[in-house]
Amino acid sequence: MMDDSAKLKLRQFLMESLIDAGDRHDFADDSSLFVSGRLDSLSMTKLVMFLEDVFDIDFGDVDFDVEMIDSFNDIQAFVRSERARLS
Repeated sequence: MMDDSAKLKLRQFLMESLIDAGDRHDFADDSSLFVSGRLDSLSMTKLVMFLEDVFDIDFGDVDFDVEMIDSFNDIQAFVRSERARLS
């Protein structure tokens, strides 16, 4: 499970990404961010780099699909599963 500090860091990163994309609206934990078009492929690349840096996830070892990280809840579940897989 992600601790509150990690959740806050992730939420802030996503909000900054939305603002950079010209979207100043908040998002619900289950709101689509990529499939809906709110964030683009550049934002996805930045998110992948963020997750690699902050959570030590190696995407080279992951059979990756954007739907795995489409919402805040999806990202949390993905991080949990990758941490469990690597433990």
